[in-house]
Amino acid sequence: MRTFGWFLILFFVGFTAMAALSYPAWLLLSPHFDIKFHRVASRIGMLTLLFGFLWASKRLALRDWRSLGYTLTTGQFLSEALLGLVLGFATILPVVVIMLGLNLRVMRAGVILDMHTLLVLISSGLLTGLTVALIEETFFRGAMFSGIKREAGALIAIFLSSMLYSSTHFIGRFHIEATAVNAYSGIDLLVGTLAFFTHPLQLVDAFLCLSGVGALLALVRLLTGNIAACVGLHAAWVCIITVLRKTSSPNFNHPWQGLLSQFDGVVGWLVFVWTAVMAAALWWFYSRRINGAK
Repeated sequence: MRTFGWFLILFFVGFTAMAALSYPAWLLLSPHFDIKFHRVASRIGMLTLLFGFLWASKRLALRDWRSLGYTLTTGQFLSEALLGLVLGFATILPVVVIMLGLNLRVMRAGVILDMHTLLVLISSGLLTGLTVALIEETFFRGAMFSGIKREAGALIAIFLSSMLYSSTHFIGRFHIEATAVNAYSGIDLLVGTLAFFTHPLQLVDAFLCLSGVGALLALVRLLTGNIAACVGLHAAWVCIITVLRKTSSPNFNHPWQGLLSQFDGVVGWLVFVWTAVMAAALWWFYSRRINGAK
């Protein structure tokens, strides 16, 4: 498949740029900013991917707004995204309650969730969520989904886009301390990042969970014909998970700790099963809504 092949090439170029340019960029930035090496590398990879996509999108006929998933007017898009945001909060909060109720995650010492703290945490999480959602939905459920669907059909588009979406979450997890950074750290970072995939049994729960989330978002994209709802859903999920990570820690001494992944203490078999529940609910909701609008 031509489109999927091009996207794989873009990721390869991004990895190459991370390995080659991270150290020089870190040398330039570190005297002026308190910035971690892996963050410099991640930003270089993202920028390379962005510029590579802008170049490749013309060859793949994915430069128009429709292919990127922006088929609505501005007002319609905002309305659908807001609805998605509400549905996102409603669908993710029950599994968070289950985690905390079963003590699979426990509140961190010293955390006091008063109104001011909650507003700050939610505002920060929502900003992060919207930023992540706009970038990832435009890329995965917008351009990639459109290109693969055009060439191979919707099922293949859902499968391949969700697999690659899941894989990207393991990039940048390998860290190098500032005192250990050297001219070969870009290569070390790349090798360390790819090493995560050499232990598949340690990642299978997180990988399948994130793949399921990607497939769910692709399904919503297929139903609605645009990425507005996907942006809202994705932003809400990232927001709540961000707040959860800042206020609680995984309880890996719990007898049921296997329900949460060792990867990040959130995604895992519990969320994987809950994703299926969310998929059924969102399929029912958007199917009825779309059929009712006809």
